[in-house]
Amino acid sequence: MKSQVLLNIHQFEIGQSYVTAKIQNRFSETVTLNIQGGQPGIELQESLFKIKNSENQNSLQFAYIRASLIQTGKIFVRKLPVIGLRDWLLIYEDTLVELSVKDSYDELEIIVV
Repeated sequence: MKSQVLLNIHQFEIGQSYVTAKIQNRFSETVTLNIQGGQPGIELQESLFKIKNSENQNSLQFAYIRASLIQTGKIFVRKLPVIGLRDWLLIYEDTLVELSVKDSYDELEIIVV
């Protein structure tokens, strides 16, 4: 494991083909989380994860996302390829978009390996 973060999500904002949420990084700054459908993958936001240098950025291969579903207690888990880094956290995963629209979870754990 190279980095792990637990995000508390208070409210999703629904767009046309995506959802967003405002979250806080470890410096108490507001960062945008964007979830949309498409080819599964994740683009990481540097201030959320402890990624030490550019050499480590190239070795980031996968991220596991995990959410406990509020109503059923089931756990949603996906393994996504790391695409790169962005100014915001961007997750491409169809089922996660649907769960977000339904407010099915309020915490999202991301483990980068």
